[in-house]
Amino acid sequence: MQPVTAPPIPERVRTLAATAAPTHVSISGTTGAAAPAKGGVDGAGRPVLLVLPGDPLYDARDEPVVTVDLTSNRSLGEHELSRGLLKVQGWVQAVPEAEVRETAVAIAERCPDEALFEVLERTDGPRLLRVDVGRVIYLTGPESGVLDAEEYLGATPDPLMGEAERMLHHVNDSHRRQLETALGSLLAAPVPEAWLWELDRFGATVRRGVDDPTLIRLPWPSPVTDAESLEHAVRCLLCHH
Repeated sequence: MQPVTAPPIPERVRTLAATAAPTHVSISGTTGAAAPAKGGVDGAGRPVLLVLPGDPLYDARDEPVVTVDLTSNRSLGEHELSRGLLKVQGWVQAVPEAEVRETAVAIAERCPDEALFEVLERTDGPRLLRVDVGRVIYLTGPESGVLDAEEYLGATPDPLMGEAERMLHHVNDSHRRQLETALGSLLAAPVPEAWLWELDRFGATVRRGVDDPTLIRLPWPSPVTDAESLEHAVRCLLCHH
């Protein structure tokens, strides 16, 4: 049996979705171009759209079929780079009234818009619509494919995602020279312009270069199960000589 060196694809896609924001939405059966979109992704992995009065979806009936583009980005210095693109296809539904506040809170980090307050305060103001997922098309660097609703919704994001993102940002902000030295020792060759690109319970991915990158996957000896073990693994990587 081959050792697992990266998250399963459904988990990887759900993790990206949890850090993504909608950029465009298109309505099936219409000829218009995809429209800009605002919103986020709820805890179940469903895209949520913040829809203003006058938007084509605002008064939509009969749960129209849409495609929502979700983009997850990573900041490397002055560069804002895409980690992956997800196209979520499904049926638009109004968020039930009893779940509106919880949903607004869930997407607020990815959608810091004052209109979210109006959703809670006005009955004739902006609305929150969510997508009942039918399938998800994913494009994440060298990987691409399709997940059906059962595969996507049945997965969960990396349980260490929050801690991993915090550690990743800390390494990129404060320890890049140490990272480059450790990689040079591991690969027996200089590794200039190295950034920690992904970090998860199965390993780390280093991005060498910004404009024409090479991705280097460094799996842990075995998957880690808690934040303390993940931090230890990162320290061991940085201290490699």
